[in-house]
Amino acid sequence: MAIERTFSIIKPDATRRNLTGKINAKLEGAGLRIVAQRRVWMTTAQAEQFYGVHRERPFFRDLVTFMTSGPVVVQVLEGENAVAANREVMGATNPANAAEGTIRKEFAESIEANSVHGSDSAENAATEIAYFFAGTDIVG
Repeated sequence: MAIERTFSIIKPDATRRNLTGKINAKLEGAGLRIVAQRRVWMTTAQAEQFYGVHRERPFFRDLVTFMTSGPVVVQVLEGENAVAANREVMGATNPANAAEGTIRKEFAESIEANSVHGSDSAENAATEIAYFFAGTDIVG
């Protein structure tokens, strides 16, 4: 197994309800270490660029509006197979389909307000990490 890094966002629905600590406890309980973390309030331009891959999808505008509706916590997670480990502890995008004990099953309000984002591949993780963090921001 390989130690790798992945990217995580604690979304506005979760920060509004003060769930950052509970979500991070679940991430750490899954064997992931938080090696960089920052609380930010994304601008519309930042959210549009970050989610640009979805620009032509019907949910794009709503996604940008939601992600700019309040502060988020962006972070870099490190651990054994971190991308897969993070996706497992997050649970399915639709909380109705998420397994018991996952972040989305416990904390999501809806499929849109599902509390967390996580990279879906090591390649996307590298891109997403670089969007918010310089290499010197990451402290293992």
